[in-house]
Amino acid sequence: MAVLDFGPPDRAPDIVFSHANGFNARTYRSILAPLADQFRILAIDMRGHGATRLPIEIDGRTDWSDLRDDLLAFLEAELAGPVVLAGHSMGGAASLLAAAIAPERVRSLALFDPVFFDAARSARVEGPNPLAEGALRRRAVFPGKADVAAAYTGRGAFRTWQPEQIEDYVEAGFQPTEDGQVTLTCSPAWEASNFRTHGSDAWSALLATQCPVRLLRAEIGTTARIDDRLLELQAHPRVRIETTPGTTHFLPMERPELVRQVLREMTTV
Repeated sequence: MAVLDFGPPDRAPDIVFSHANGFNARTYRSILAPLADQFRILAIDMRGHGATRLPIEIDGRTDWSDLRDDLLAFLEAELAGPVVLAGHSMGGAASLLAAAIAPERVRSLALFDPVFFDAARSARVEGPNPLAEGALRRRAVFPGKADVAAAYTGRGAFRTWQPEQIEDYVEAGFQPTEDGQVTLTCSPAWEASNFRTHGSDAWSALLATQCPVRLLRAEIGTTARIDDRLLELQAHPRVRIETTPGTTHFLPMERPELVRQVLREMTTV
C-alpha cells in the first residue's frame, strides 16, 4: 500500500485518511497538509488506486470487505495505538467498517459524505447502475497530464474543485504508458466494481462501533442515505450528524477548512 505521510515523522500517527472511489491520497493533499504542523496524518491509496499495488479481483466480488480488511491490515502493521479514522465517500465507509471490527484501534471516526446504506436498502440496490456505467465509459488515456487537467477543469464531478485539487488528483491518478501517454491508475473496471459492490451494511457497522462519530453529509446528492433513520441517528449519544449547506458529494474539496476543523476536533474527543 502506498501512503502519503503529513506531519513530523517522529510523532505517532494521529489520523489515517481514506479517499473516495476513483481518486487517491494525493487528491486531498491541499486539504490535509495544513494540519501537518499539529498532527501526523497518513493518507493511503486504497486497493486498485494510486500507487498501491495490491491485486484487484473483480469476479465474485459482492461488497467492500476487501477494502475494510486492507485498512485493518494497515493499522495492524503500521500503528501501535488507536487513531482517528477519517475518509470521504468509499473511504469513509471503509473506515466505518474497519472500526466495527477493531474498535480498540479507533479513537474516533470522521466521515465526509460516506457511502451509507443499511442491509435492507443495500439488498435493493439492483438493476441499472449509472455510476458504474459512467465509470466504464471514462476516457482512460490522454497525451499528457496537462491535457487531463484541462479536460477536467470546470466539468462534471470536478466543476466545484480548485485547480490545485485537480492537479493533485491528476498527478497520482495517471501514470505513463509505454508509448509516452498517460493512463488512469484506477482502471475503469475497478472503479465500476466499487460502484456495483457497496453492499456492506453500514448501519450495523455503526451500531458496532464504540467511539465518537462525526458524519458530515452533502446537501446535494449525498451518498449517506440515512433520511429514514435520521432521527434515530441524531439521538445516538456517540454520533453527531450534520448536513453541510450548499455542498455536493465533493464536500471535502468545497469546504476544506470545515474538514480540517472536524479532524482537529476528533483528535481531542
